Amino acid sequence: MKIAVIPARGGSKRIPRKNIKTFCGKPMIARTIEAAMASGCFDAVVVSTDDDEIADVARHYGADVPFKRPDNLADDHTPTIPVIKHAVQWYEEHVNPVDFVCCLYATAPFLDAKDIQRGLSLLQESDADYAFSVTSYAFPIQRALRLSDEGRVSMFQPEHFTTRSQDLTEAWHDAGQFYWGTSRAWTAEKPLFSEQSTGVPLPRHRVQDIDTPEDWTRAEWLFKALQDDK
Repeated sequence: MKIAVIPARGGSKRIPRKNIKTFCGKPMIARTIEAAMASGCFDAVVVSTDDDEIADVARHYGADVPFKRPDNLADDHTPTIPVIKHAVQWYEEHVNPVDFVCCLYATAPFLDAKDIQRGLSLLQESDADYAFSVTSYAFPIQRALRLSDEGRVSMFQPEHFTTRSQDLTEAWHDAGQFYWGTSRAWTAEKPLFSEQSTGVPLPRHRVQDIDTPEDWTRAEWLFKALQDDK
């Protein structure tokens, strides 16, 4: 069995009700649910939430909400992996054994069904624990700067002051969209960022963290521009 798990608690602080706030005409979480269903990868698309309103919106768009997330997994400090572990264990106890699980973030409006499919293929073809979305930094991190309290500049790695950008190793970061993993890896709470994971590269123009109102506005502009391009 392959399941998608969408963590979506109700206590968002910086953007209140972020998971179901209207984004370009639809609740944000609806876009993740629709991409998951369009991928054809899953026997179930599950939303893990502690919030009744989020549960109702998720069901309206076709997701399953078979349990309410326990309070001890719904505070500001709960990491993602225990939330996915709880969902996997619930399914294995109440439904069927689970082989592969994909954590999909509710605030990932640029999520594409083909990327989800690609991630599953990469995981199945490898001996990795996880396969998750990554994208490259737009500027060499080896030439990053810091500012002191007085506004003075220094380099994190001054030895690269004269190194040409094209001679530096390209750096990547978590794209925050999807995380495929074996059920064994999730339930053992194995770390995501390790040599037992494989990256699924995404173009930078389809990656946007949405943590602040400014992020939200930028994401809507980008989403509309991408829609106009189709």
